[in-house]
Amino acid sequence: MIWKCDTYEFDTGTPIIMGVLNVTPDSFSDGGQFADVEAAVAHARQMVEQGAAIIDVGGESTRPGAREVAPAEEWDRIGNVVAQLASQGICVSVDTRHAQVARRAVEAGASIINDVSGFRDAAMVEVARTSDAGLVVMHMQGTPDTMQDAPAYADVVDDVRAWLRQRTDALMSAGIAHDRICIDPGPGFGKTPQQTIELMRNIHEFVRLGFPVMAAVSRKSFLAHAYKLDDPDPKARDAVSAVEALMACELGASVVRTHNVVETATMLAQLRPYVILSLGSNVALVAEPGEEQEAKIAQINHAIGRLCQLPDSQIIDMASFYESEPAYVTDQDAFVNTAVLLRSGIPPRELLGYLHRIEDSLGRVRERENGPRTLDIDIVDYQMYAFNADDLQLPHLRATERDFVVKPVREMLPGHVLADGTPLASVPEESRVGRAWKIG
Repeated sequence: MIWKCDTYEFDTGTPIIMGVLNVTPDSFSDGGQFADVEAAVAHARQMVEQGAAIIDVGGESTRPGAREVAPAEEWDRIGNVVAQLASQGICVSVDTRHAQVARRAVEAGASIINDVSGFRDAAMVEVARTSDAGLVVMHMQGTPDTMQDAPAYADVVDDVRAWLRQRTDALMSAGIAHDRICIDPGPGFGKTPQQTIELMRNIHEFVRLGFPVMAAVSRKSFLAHAYKLDDPDPKARDAVSAVEALMACELGASVVRTHNVVETATMLAQLRPYVILSLGSNVALVAEPGEEQEAKIAQINHAIGRLCQLPDSQIIDMASFYESEPAYVTDQDAFVNTAVLLRSGIPPRELLGYLHRIEDSLGRVRERENGPRTLDIDIVDYQMYAFNADDLQLPHLRATERDFVVKPVREMLPGHVLADGTPLASVPEESRVGRAWKIG
């Protein structure tokens, strides 16, 4: 997925680091440290040298209880910094909730508008509509001065996801291109520590909306709660901030906003590639009449249990179950299919061996190509691997033509592009084999 930000384009297949530059006297972790233009520019350049692709410039603290800063004062703080960084070829993001500040920043060369209020202001939507800037749409319950006054949700993940869907739909209805939008669930903004932890452990649910997802956890107070930290200094949270960033990226986040670029980049180097597996069954070993579908699902679930035992691997997400017509060989029973998103450090051929052993443990018979089987596990895509060998082809040569593969994968990863650059849904639905219908 490409995130388009004015003249910059970011491939979200690998994490993009956004360095935080607070040009404020009162930010919670570094207020006043970079209020001087020269110091701010020097720090930004240092973060770029350390690995930041974007510098997020903010002139108003949005810590809990912070007072609102007048737009004119906010611009006085950041204007020269934004202009100087942009003139030096640095991708600048402006962290503001004021439309007139965003407008002036874009005119001064900023390429991203990072709005903590989620583009609720019609004037801010108009700035977005009349520019080519990338957008960060963040969820916040209330405003900075009220957001921590007993935040409440029916279900924090469902509620935040629904809100982000509504805001992104509104932006696209206003004429803003899908590929300009990034979403941020807003950890710590109108959420208790426990609600924030629940959000961060379910980042994959936001990936399903089909936009790049930002992990903006750096130095936030929920980390002290989550990791039992006693030191009140926000900088003491840098190590666990980096751990949280890695966890979020494993779950599918693709933009990381951080104060400590070095520590974050070092941790993100441990990110494992993703693997997409397709699982199917059309032979039930043990099933009462009329319960064949349930038996096939049980066999797939057993295989998924075995996948959980793979070394150096973690299941990140799983699609719904789909019933599909048999493909290629039609004189056989209907299949039940699903797909799994995995992070793994196992090399492709070694992983294939593990998968064959799981298939064999469930009685897989390979006497007839595309024939009946108790269990079939295909590697559909393995990040960064594109080759065609006798024993393994990556991405799977027939991935895009199989409806029972495309639909489950698109449920987890809308708009997914295979490792060879082919969009997963490049074959029209009516032309695919193995037509699939979601179960339940």
